[in-house]
Amino acid sequence: MGSRVVALGHYQPARVLTNDDLARMVETSDEWIRSRVGVRTRHIADENESVADMAATAAGKALTGAGLSGTDIDMVVVATCTAWDRSPNTAARVAQRLGVPAPAAMDVNTACSGFPHALAVADQSISAGNATRALVIGVEKLTDFADWTDRSTCVLVGDGAGAAVVEASDEPGVSPVVWGSVPEMGRAVVIEPPSNVLTQEGQAVFRWATTTLPEIALKACEKAGVTPEELGGVVLHQANLRIIEPIARKIGAVNAVVARDVQESGNTSAASIPLAFSKLVERGEIEKGAPVLLFGFGGGLSYAGQVVRCP
Repeated sequence: MGSRVVALGHYQPARVLTNDDLARMVETSDEWIRSRVGVRTRHIADENESVADMAATAAGKALTGAGLSGTDIDMVVVATCTAWDRSPNTAARVAQRLGVPAPAAMDVNTACSGFPHALAVADQSISAGNATRALVIGVEKLTDFADWTDRSTCVLVGDGAGAAVVEASDEPGVSPVVWGSVPEMGRAVVIEPPSNVLTQEGQAVFRWATTTLPEIALKACEKAGVTPEELGGVVLHQANLRIIEPIARKIGAVNAVVARDVQESGNTSAASIPLAFSKLVERGEIEKGAPVLLFGFGGGLSYAGQVVRCP
């Protein structure tokens, strides 16, 4: 027994912040931002819009897409690093809102690689017979932790959520995960007291991602038994267009649709992969059943990735 993704859903707040808007807040420009990270716009949640609000909306859309309701779910896994609440966790709040009865409910905090980690937890639980159908959600409200005077980070961040319905399958559609971390780079991306704002060593992450990550991503393809040329899609953590495009090129994904949602959504951390994937599927850009590489990296420095079959 294995698992497969049967439906996706996403949510973004209505408010859009453009590069020109940011140029009136901090010393920057549209050209400066586009040339360095590729971002054009990002979505900003209202003050009273919580991580749980966004997660529940995205998950509800995924359930509708699957033709299911909360009563069909027995596991909820939420990837986030920006929930203010310590208890109850976001997963429990989502389960309550969607009417999920007695689920295993847990949050996973590995920042930007959170969704592939959460998907692996759900896949392994289903494969072991401990769950039958799971909601896996990536959600962030990074703007709560932005330093709007720091042009190196505030131009990046956005808010949003993406969700997947994952269920048991005789024909596995989620490959074994490749995951790990680089402890010596643990401070490359942090949100911690006393400031509680996002800070990062951007150049260090850029060098690691563009030089080391392609080899790790290839291991995920190998575990799935597919070649890079067979990939129908590549959905990397939407950190920087200058990271995404070189990695896709280096692994040889010549036939794949490469997600570039960072251009319109910015860096949404754990939400970025399911958000971008859901948009590609909604637009019909990836063929149903095609292998799609998902790979996240970021705070920790943690990374995780797997190949899934497109729902």
